Amino acid sequence: MKIAPLLLITVLLSQPVRAAELSVFPPAAAWADQVAGGAPQDRQLQRVASLKDSHLSQALELPPSDLFTNDEPVSPPGDTVAAAPSEYELKLPEETLPESDLPLTLNNKVDYFIGYFQTAGRGAFAKWLSRSERYIPMMKDVLKKEGLPEDLVYLAMIESGFSPHAYSVANAVGPWQFISATGKRYALRIDSWIDERRDPLKSTVAAALYLKELYGLFDKDWYLAAAGYNAGENKILRAISMYNSRDFWQISKGSYLKRETKDYVPKLLAAAIIAKDPAKYGFADVAYLPSIEFDTVQIPSRTDLEVVARICEVPYQTVRDLNPELRRWSTPPDYPDYELKIPKGKKAAFEAEYAKVPEDQRCAVKVVHARYRSKKGDTLASVARRFQTTPEALAELNKMPKTARIRGKVLVVPIQADRLDDGDGAQAARSDSPRRSEKSFNKYYTVKKGDTLLSLAKRFNVSARILSAWNNLKGKVALRPGKRIIVAKYVERDGALVSAVDEKG
Repeated sequence: MKIAPLLLITVLLSQPVRAAELSVFPPAAAWADQVAGGAPQDRQLQRVASLKDSHLSQALELPPSDLFTNDEPVSPPGDTVAAAPSEYELKLPEETLPESDLPLTLNNKVDYFIGYFQTAGRGAFAKWLSRSERYIPMMKDVLKKEGLPEDLVYLAMIESGFSPHAYSVANAVGPWQFISATGKRYALRIDSWIDERRDPLKSTVAAALYLKELYGLFDKDWYLAAAGYNAGENKILRAISMYNSRDFWQISKGSYLKRETKDYVPKLLAAAIIAKDPAKYGFADVAYLPSIEFDTVQIPSRTDLEVVARICEVPYQTVRDLNPELRRWSTPPDYPDYELKIPKGKKAAFEAEYAKVPEDQRCAVKVVHARYRSKKGDTLASVARRFQTTPEALAELNKMPKTARIRGKVLVVPIQADRLDDGDGAQAARSDSPRRSEKSFNKYYTVKKGDTLLSLAKRFNVSARILSAWNNLKGKVALRPGKRIIVAKYVERDGALVSAVDEKG
């Protein structure tokens, strides 16, 4: 029987299309089963998936930044971001997107983060916008000089909210969230006196060099470069090999990349879209901080920042804010011609007055007081020698006679602040002084169907007993889907977050 062509087309179009016929890649589980099956092409995929870092290039492994900052979280305290859509359906915007030298895309995942920043994340995003104008002009100048898109500044927005003091739980620091190894790779000095990852200018130069390297590595694709900045370039190279695609949206459909990396590019695009037209998205009332402006002066010898502030006739905190890379109250020792930032317009007057200050008066030795529990055999004289003071000074400080027996007593001892990083004095101060007040930070997880205490304990590398204690769970209780529970605790220690479990040993 002959079927008319039009009828044949109608019949074919009316047949259901199976999902498998539309899939570009097999589901993650099926792909894993095929690899295990041992077909030649699958064994090749398995070899690609297991390549060591050295076979691709040096892995930098920049850590995730969802818990990045010490002044505000990405989401409200104690909250978590709901799972974003897993598909990437392209949306046709009713209005044109803002002009940008980065390729902007609007799909349902980008749209999700636009909505998130307007609602649950509004408070944090408003702070980021307020702070943005303080650093964006300077950062754009650096990016432009390096021949990069100026709108890459919004990568710093989602990394740190433009906070020089931002840090992650993995010790990534500064506005561009460099870990120590990566910072040193790009010539940023990091030691007990200075951390140039916090310097907005120097860290932007380092970030520009790194982004330029990633852009070349990923054949001039900014989405892959941004993903590589977040996850490390080797992670993205392996994903490209696994899925045989250089399309970020395509490789994000698989299970290999972590959710944080899959969300990174959509967050960047959403932040750029809003920040370039904030009034359109409900941020018309943001009060922007003024752009940072400064002059630089060369400091020939170690100098107290209080001396600098006095000469410039500005508050001490103003000098500290201009130089967030300095970890102490002075410029570093043994660093001749250190370039210090001072308020704009003060350079000539500062240089004239600074030259009048004798070198031995530019930095006074600072003394702090710590507590030391004396041990068997200690005397005031021996303790005084240990802490580079005199028995008379110790006796006066502790209101006791010079002949007093001190075994087992807690003494107040003076310590030069420079010694707090090393030596016996520092150890005594850390072990015997009252415990400093600490900020604690919790990481939350929303329970899903099928989750158990044991499975979550294994997933987050903590014992079920500790999870129960953190969440006040009594006995064997079933976890209710939708319940938010604490899965990690961190405490602030020496300018970084460390695991509370590790702290307890």
